[in-house]
Amino acid sequence: MALSQDELKKQVGYKAVDDYVKSGMVVGLGTGSTAYFAVERVGQKLASGELTDIIAIPTSVRTKEQAESLNIPLVTLDTHSKLDVAIDGADEVDPGLNLCKGGGGALLREKMVEICSDKFIVIVDESKLCDGLGPGFPIPVEITPFCHEHTMRTVAALPSCAGCKPVLRMGSSSNNKVDGDEIAVTDNGNYIVDLHFTEPIKDAPAMAKELKEVCGVVDHGLFCGMTTAVIIAGKDGISVKEP
Repeated sequence: MALSQDELKKQVGYKAVDDYVKSGMVVGLGTGSTAYFAVERVGQKLASGELTDIIAIPTSVRTKEQAESLNIPLVTLDTHSKLDVAIDGADEVDPGLNLCKGGGGALLREKMVEICSDKFIVIVDESKLCDGLGPGFPIPVEITPFCHEHTMRTVAALPSCAGCKPVLRMGSSSNNKVDGDEIAVTDNGNYIVDLHFTEPIKDAPAMAKELKEVCGVVDHGLFCGMTTAVIIAGKDGISVKEP
């Protein structure tokens, strides 16, 4: 019988913790439906005594709340700027293991934590693998509320973003569906514009650099050159890809 998507997510979430998290580590906890299971596994192994002396850094308010409910000791980057490992999901993974993240709206905190980690383990089910970033999942860009329409126009006019349709995220910031009349606000008090592409992005690292240089852009959901390993759950079992 085929496993459900949640069961696949659970497999990779648990495997990432089992394979990469050891006692005494500082661990980055991702955000989203797949990362949820990795957080759950850290909590289980701490409760059983299999893991000890773990401290963790959450990447969102909701991950912080989940970790607290599991009695996982938490700190922030202010006291611990170096992590041993971070585990998180992704919305898309290209053949070069560049990622699109931020469907759940936590892209800034995720990137701040994951860029400080010795190892960054990405956990996905095989539906997240793509030939090129862009068409399968809009690229989120976190922008300041100040003059946000100007920033949206500036982003859309970038050479690397040619042909994209920028859409301001409405309702909840934790998904890119329109589920409210108010502009969505991130944990950091910013807005998100989702860039919709019909063609694959030709050069994700170049686009990442161009976006970051726009005044008014806080950060974006392209995570390029950061991945240590991708753990993939599929119908034929679990596989691991490394750069």
